[in-house]
Amino acid sequence: MGIRVSNVTFDCDNPGLVAEFWAAVLDGTVETRVPNAFLGMKTAASGDFFFIRVPEQKGAKNRLHLDLDTGGAREAEVARLLELGATVVTEKDEWGHRWTVLQDPEGNEFCVA
Repeated sequence: MGIRVSNVTFDCDNPGLVAEFWAAVLDGTVETRVPNAFLGMKTAASGDFFFIRVPEQKGAKNRLHLDLDTGGAREAEVARLLELGATVVTEKDEWGHRWTVLQDPEGNEFCVA
């Protein structure tokens, strides 16, 4: 018996907003489990994601985040993500790699390379 990641879970103020954002980013399908409280999202390539309403607000930088690979189309994908509601935090060029740090509509950071 081994261990595996079952899903990625986002704590949210508005799970519907965050689930729809990530469904658009990763070409996923949102499934309502408990309206306005708990939603799931299935993707073919990225696995399952859960979005759960919590009472507290995000307070600091994520200690864990998603790194998304665009296959060399970083600038075009960043532009698409901005149209979906992401915001740019910073551009990075370190260790021989370039990437953009963004936030989803509730401030969860993720990287696009």
